[in-house]
Amino acid sequence: MQNKIIPNIWFSTPDGKISSVLAYYQDIFANDFKAGHIIPLGETPSGNTEMCEVTIFGQKYMILTTAKEHHQLNDAVSFMINCAGQKEIDKYWDYFTREGKEVQCGWCNDKYGLRWQVLPENLSELMSKPNAFKIMMGQKKIVIEEYLK
Repeated sequence: MQNKIIPNIWFSTPDGKISSVLAYYQDIFANDFKAGHIIPLGETPSGNTEMCEVTIFGQKYMILTTAKEHHQLNDAVSFMINCAGQKEIDKYWDYFTREGKEVQCGWCNDKYGLRWQVLPENLSELMSKPNAFKIMMGQKKIVIEEYLK
């Protein structure tokens, strides 16, 4: 079934090529990432431009790359990953922050500037614990064990 609404994510790469973006997300999402055909759009006011429809965990997205940054990615749009446990949190957190940036409360930016919030799927349960908000405010990466003390 075709998604009625497909989010479009606009990246900037030095040459406007999309292959490095696709490889980056393929590496972390593995079998949960599928890329369609790359559509070369050629020279635009933002330089060389390419686009490709991708599917991540069954959700479709359109990815667009241009050689010149047109609009910088920011916190207005982000993606939350619900993780089964600490091992999965560590997997995504470590990958995205390796060339990206840690923020706070489970938020991080990947190397392309896309914002992620990497959270345990039982966050509401953890947040019902005493001092949970204070614990979260003191964390960058969420460490589940700190809520259980």
